[in-house]
Amino acid sequence: MNKTLWIIIAIVVVLVFWSVSAYNGLVGAQEDSITQWSNVETQYQRRADLIPNLVNTVKGYASHEKEVFESVTKARAEATSVKIDASNITPAMMQQYQAAQSGITSALSRLIAVAERYPDIKANQNFLELQAQLEGTENRIAVERRRYNEMTRDYNVKIRNPLNIIVVSIGGFERRPLFEAEEGSEKAPEVKF
Repeated sequence: MNKTLWIIIAIVVVLVFWSVSAYNGLVGAQEDSITQWSNVETQYQRRADLIPNLVNTVKGYASHEKEVFESVTKARAEATSVKIDASNITPAMMQQYQAAQSGITSALSRLIAVAERYPDIKANQNFLELQAQLEGTENRIAVERRRYNEMTRDYNVKIRNPLNIIVVSIGGFERRPLFEAEEGSEKAPEVKF
């Protein structure tokens, strides 16, 4: 065999190994983002699971606040009905999901405000434990959202790398949306427990 043929074979082998390596790296980054999305959903579900207990505890003391209880229950139902395929998240889906979760946050704020008006509720051990769990869950949600954004950003950077363009187009890799700050989030919400 002549030298030119060996050079061509070497180039083809290098390109094949590079393509496989690039593809595997993109798949790994995509799977990391999908897995992290599941962690975000798990924390939102944890919050949704706490809500009935919190509502029932407050309801026992402030039964005439029916409108607030209904709004919390409705917001929870709406938020848990929004399902997203983690492998195919679009910006529109992400926006819908965030809006539903924002509805829960708003409804919970109104519920906590109701509880503030009743000293007996604020002294109730059940209520205090539920508030602590809710606060911890909100922190977990923030952490998991941040991690999702980090992993998704890494994935998005990889698919935009000029060296990966061919693999990206053949593999059908698409940009994944990030969690974004909600409108009005530049002002910290006042939450009193």
